Amino acid sequence: MKPFISLEAKAAPLPFASVDTDQLIPARFMKRSRSEGYGQYLLYDMRFDGEGRAIADLPLNAENRQGAEILVARRNFGAGSSREAAVYALVDYGFRCVIAPSFGDIFSSNSVNNGLLPARVTEEDAEEILALLEGGHETIAVDLETQEIRLANHVFRFEVEPVWRTKLLNGWDDLDLTASYAADISRYVEADKERHPWLQQTGAD
Repeated sequence: MKPFISLEAKAAPLPFASVDTDQLIPARFMKRSRSEGYGQYLLYDMRFDGEGRAIADLPLNAENRQGAEILVARRNFGAGSSREAAVYALVDYGFRCVIAPSFGDIFSSNSVNNGLLPARVTEEDAEEILALLEGGHETIAVDLETQEIRLANHVFRFEVEPVWRTKLLNGWDDLDLTASYAADISRYVEADKERHPWLQQTGAD
């Protein structure tokens, strides 16, 4: 997985609260294999009308937002079912970071395991960032080391769980994180052999 250290990229506003995983990837598209990609189905029922035409007034469909790698939304982003395909859709579309005041817990965990940063800001900061984007600004800089977001002449702090920050900075999944403690685990095993020798396997009879 590609490490996430910093990112300066085009951003897209999605000024809605409680955008859930069912909206992020409608269930009818989840029969596809992961290798086929889910990006084209991201927020499908919000992006397209019943005839499959792009809804012009949705910011995500605006021409100047195409190629965006950062999505900015309101509170409770990624709530709902635990479907990891919601994260697949975001990542396959090209997003590497979502900025919002709060996230669904399982969605956040799935995001980190797929290299997507869930950057948590205050509601006031989220509204200010959305206003700046809707006012014409297009690019946001996100620094995971300093946990800062820069937009125009503004700097906003964001929060992320420390263990998730470590995983993202290193491009680690859960196995990689466990492997990073290999030396500590080995020391514990050796010490435990001395403390509890009667528990050690001595071989087959």
